Amino acid sequence: MRICFIEDTHLHGGTQIWVTEATRAFLERGEKVTVLVPTDSWVAQQCGTAGARVVTYDWDEVVKEDDCNIEIWTGALHDCDVALCTVHPPRHGFHCSVFAARCIKQGDLKTHLIPKTGTIVPEYKREFYLPDESIRSSVIAIADFTRRYLITAYNIPEGKVALIYQGTDVRRFQPTEDGRREALLRYPLSITSEPVLGSIGSFEHRKGQPVLFEAVSKLVSGALPNLHLMLVGDGPDEEMLKEKVKRMGLENNITFFPFTSEPDLVFERIDITVLSSLYKEGLPNVLLESMSMHVPVVSSNLGGVPEVVIDGLTGYMVEPGDSDKLANAIRELWSDAGCYQKMSQNARALMDERFDKEIQFDRFLEYFRTLL
Repeated sequence: MRICFIEDTHLHGGTQIWVTEATRAFLERGEKVTVLVPTDSWVAQQCGTAGARVVTYDWDEVVKEDDCNIEIWTGALHDCDVALCTVHPPRHGFHCSVFAARCIKQGDLKTHLIPKTGTIVPEYKREFYLPDESIRSSVIAIADFTRRYLITAYNIPEGKVALIYQGTDVRRFQPTEDGRREALLRYPLSITSEPVLGSIGSFEHRKGQPVLFEAVSKLVSGALPNLHLMLVGDGPDEEMLKEKVKRMGLENNITFFPFTSEPDLVFERIDITVLSSLYKEGLPNVLLESMSMHVPVVSSNLGGVPEVVIDGLTGYMVEPGDSDKLANAIRELWSDAGCYQKMSQNARALMDERFDKEIQFDRFLEYFRTLL
């Protein structure tokens, strides 16, 4: 079976990491993999190293949807049984899944197109998920919240929408003594820092870092003066966020660290993972990885988050944008050692039971085979 991943972005966030891991997993299982991605993108580099066939295009020029780009995309897709296309934001009237459908139709290809999404953006059009009903296509949702929304809000036939959780690498994401030692070296903080919070992800508006800063400010001026927040990632708001930390006088309580391909070491270093997102979240990988590492989470109540953050059992949820409730949840979690320990155990148990990535990779392949 030939599987194509269409990843129309230069980013290297959770979705893109999953694509590279799925590429390696499918290749190891004997499948053939093509990735159709922008030139010089992170996914192109990673999947090329893994041994996949990599087809690239100019990210700026593809929006023209001209004959040159049609030829590139059609050439990449022509021998693929299925094409899994992450639903990204439209740009200048261009959308990757719609363009892929056009290429499949014009080329009279047998490729089954599968837009994949975990997030819901109300402004997105139905055609992003089901771009052309005259070709073979279906949708994969990676959260049940997303699946139900696609069926009810977009009137996509229930039989066209599959729910397959992405899962996490439960064998990799588990604490070890060696990992703890390495984490202490890589992320040096004051020995008095307690608790250590971790926020991992892109530095952009939707992630709500300023709301988290407000919560940190409330906590360090009150019950948790030694609290420290590690911000790990990169993105367009990085300089603005660093300046905001200075203006708020939180330089001793917030530290920025670069994007890492070894997030397990971040979880070795922190006590609580915080997701302060304001909108556009599906089922964030960072929550699955954290819980696999026995690290409880405090998260905004968005999208598929309630499917893993069971309030009071595996972590706490708060309304997006509410810094007071975010601060209260962090304080409550850290103030009760017994509750914290129980949540750590519950979080890991849930990952073992329902979110083992290796099992989920096989479920993706089983679904693909049903389509052939």
